[in-house]
Amino acid sequence: LFNQLGYANSVHSQHVKAPERSGLYYFRASTASGQQFSFPWVVAPKKPSARLAVLASNLTWNAYNSFGGRSNYIHADGLPRTPTINSRVELKRYSDSGFLTWNSDNYPPLSFDRPEPYNHINFDEKITDPIESRQGCHLAPAEWRLLGWLERENFAYDYYAETQLHNGTLDLSQYKALITSVHPEYWTEPMFTMVCHNGKLTGLDTKGLGGFESRYAIRYESEAGLLGVVFTPAGAMTGAPYRVQDGSHWVFENTGLKSGDLFGEKSLHRRCPGGASGHETDKVSPSSPAGITHLAKGTNENEGGAQMITFDTPSGGKVFSVGSINYVSSLPIDEKVSQITSNVLRRFLV
Repeated sequence: LFNQLGYANSVHSQHVKAPERSGLYYFRASTASGQQFSFPWVVAPKKPSARLAVLASNLTWNAYNSFGGRSNYIHADGLPRTPTINSRVELKRYSDSGFLTWNSDNYPPLSFDRPEPYNHINFDEKITDPIESRQGCHLAPAEWRLLGWLERENFAYDYYAETQLHNGTLDLSQYKALITSVHPEYWTEPMFTMVCHNGKLTGLDTKGLGGFESRYAIRYESEAGLLGVVFTPAGAMTGAPYRVQDGSHWVFENTGLKSGDLFGEKSLHRRCPGGASGHETDKVSPSSPAGITHLAKGTNENEGGAQMITFDTPSGGKVFSVGSINYVSSLPIDEKVSQITSNVLRRFLV
């Protein structure tokens, strides 16, 4: 597509036809010297074709993307007069323990029309390869491993961006189950409301398969009411296996696990190694619904382990939450985590 001279016309654009199959695709660019760059492309289905819908956490991707000098964490209130050269030295975020990231009354929007270096995946990377990058462990490279696992285990799915839930493109009534994964941290009120009001939909949250904090500009209610668990700082930036609490539950069928056993020791997460419970962890709170079944809990220090739970909703739906960003990083390589997740999907998709 490149014309060798650059695009002289500022309004010139190229159009690429989307593949027929829904999923997470990557554009790739490479140089003669071997340098590589890739960036994600979320392709939603023309119409629903599977019983399972999976959400890409593209709002989180954009919030952490600091390309151009800003993210929701770096210069959130606007670009400084002079560019930052060495962030670890120059930014108060790293040098001042009392610094507040969000202390302004106004925040300029963050454009989606930017390169996404944090979402790069090497051309020869496999879903069983370790996630080495600091940001990749909770953004698209980690979510890609969930999708690869679904395909490996023959679970058909339709893939949508979170913004397509917000704008109504994703019609939840057409699906049996919805997966949110890794770090779905930024949700809008319409997104939250649509999931809450969607009748008998069943949900897998892998933070719920991730770290689900559901932050919006104004916080309306705790996500514990929707997912059963909510983030607390205990256990943050650690990694550990889970310990089974209810070994008789159907979730643990064909795993050989019993109450007191550990699972989830294997992990691809290199930023917070140690197991499937970690990076950020969610726990049951006073806002959690009644009737929760406690399946397992992470063995992270200071009682910071993620709580794996399930419960039925009043409208006939079901929720399974794992409460850990690290969980998906264990999914492709930990046999017990894989079997547990398969058990839940097969039950929820009936």
